[in-house]
Amino acid sequence: MLVTATEMLKKAVEGHYAIGQFNINNLEWTKAILLTAQENNSPVILGVSEGAGKYMTGFGTVAAMVKAMIESLGITVPVALHLDHGTYEGCYKCIKAGFSSIMFDGSHFPIDENIAKTTELVHAAHNMGLSIEAEVGSIGGEEDGVVGAGEIADPAECKMIADLGVDFLAAGIGNIHGKYPENWKGLDFDALAKIKELIGDLPLVLHGGTGIPADMIKKAISLGVAKINVNTECQLYFQEATRKYIEEGKDLQGKGYDPRKLLAPGYEGIKAIVKEKMELFGSIGKA
Repeated sequence: MLVTATEMLKKAVEGHYAIGQFNINNLEWTKAILLTAQENNSPVILGVSEGAGKYMTGFGTVAAMVKAMIESLGITVPVALHLDHGTYEGCYKCIKAGFSSIMFDGSHFPIDENIAKTTELVHAAHNMGLSIEAEVGSIGGEEDGVVGAGEIADPAECKMIADLGVDFLAAGIGNIHGKYPENWKGLDFDALAKIKELIGDLPLVLHGGTGIPADMIKKAISLGVAKINVNTECQLYFQEATRKYIEEGKDLQGKGYDPRKLLAPGYEGIKAIVKEKMELFGSIGKA
């Protein structure tokens, strides 16, 4: 069932586990993630970047597909449809399109502007019954054209944004989008602990979940992270499975070129990594 992310993340904070946000790019990805969540009785958040939304012909198309798929597949676990790294304009488009949750990424603005825009969007989202995520301190790397330097979030600024009534907060603590380089210094748990001390029980979000070691993931959850975003890892699993299928010549055997067969290994690859992440995050059986 389509819900906001508020209640599922509150339960995650109380239960000391995290909910995975898995980004979707097409029908196969959406179906794989929804069925994996249902099979493992796990709440799930479907993330949609503005680029992916445009690729799928618009947020209205995405919302209609997700709602229809939830009904046709008999999905009963909590599902949130969430805008990922949204612009000010993109947030309003998703509110209109029927998303159940949005993220406004104002981290690249001066803090006063971030506060002003976030305040407005909190009111707009809550008036329409949506949950809203905000961000302080940029996430490193590049995702969908959004480039971040990876600054550590200022705990005082996190407190300012938290007090605006956001439902969950993304704070940069050394995490990055994409693959992590070999010289990556790791997550800044001191900063995370300071942020947690100031914002209380507000759920924290860890972007760039691909490639962070399991022990760091578990420590981050113990310090208040209740939502972890995964995108690159799904892309890699999908790519590797599809490449193997083609390199083995299976697309040339019989009707192996049929898209339903060609994309099946990638589909199964996504199901496998999503289940693996749900186990690591501790969300299985929590729906």
